[in-house]
Amino acid sequence: MIKSMTGYGLASADHENVKFAVEIKSLNSKFLELNLKLPKAFSDKELLLRNICSKELERGKVSVSINLEKGEEALKGATINAALLSKYYRQLEDINVNLGANSNNLLQAVLNFPDVISYVEDEVSENDWNILFETFNKALANFNQFREMEGAVLKADLELRIKNILDFFSQIEVLEPLRIPQIKNRLNQFLEENVGKVNVDQNRLEQELIYYIDKLDITEEKIRLKSHCDYFLETLKGKDANGKKLGFISQEIGREINTMGAKANDAQIQQLVVGMKEELEKIKEQLLNVL
Repeated sequence: MIKSMTGYGLASADHENVKFAVEIKSLNSKFLELNLKLPKAFSDKELLLRNICSKELERGKVSVSINLEKGEEALKGATINAALLSKYYRQLEDINVNLGANSNNLLQAVLNFPDVISYVEDEVSENDWNILFETFNKALANFNQFREMEGAVLKADLELRIKNILDFFSQIEVLEPLRIPQIKNRLNQFLEENVGKVNVDQNRLEQELIYYIDKLDITEEKIRLKSHCDYFLETLKGKDANGKKLGFISQEIGREINTMGAKANDAQIQQLVVGMKEELEKIKEQLLNVL
């Protein structure tokens, strides 16, 4: 199944005045680049979540953001050590007076001093984790569904591009049998005009023509190109995410198209080859988005 490497998934849940929210976003990348943000209270679950992400997300530059928003009743907030704050503040005031310095931002400075503000650690229960984990799995399912929907669009476009290449291929098959007689006629005409018909060794000419025409033969390239295109379409229908495999097949398609163009020695065939190359470039661009 073709999936897009870009995706988005969001899920949330409310329980006992606490809101759990999980957001997953991804962009293109050759490998999995995972940025996981989760509350400190669940830091012991980070390895578990990373392992799940590695298995389920496969590739992409992925951002996973997990948040807890507590209502006023659930908030424990922070405690200010008033005595320590006052002590720091008076000391800074005395220093500023002695130095003649500006005293406008003393309070802001003191608030950043060690131990002036102490934060109460969030307490979470096993039930909190179960709700968060369920929310995470829902976001992951939504994310994968998004990838599949985008993948269906990519699949339709890739199938169209391969069909276009095969259409050009069919036109080449019509022109290709006419190519060799035309090459023979051009060579014979050239020799007659520049050497003279009576001076041409026909046996040697036939040998040279056979050698030359064999070098221009594109039968093998046609067979391989058709085979690669069929394999590409077959792989598109597979159950697994095959972005890398499709990339390798597209490289093989490109080799056959390039060789066919180099051997063509025919303006019409070379124009069709250019059309194939344009479609192949569009395929390569789209494959950058395929998982």
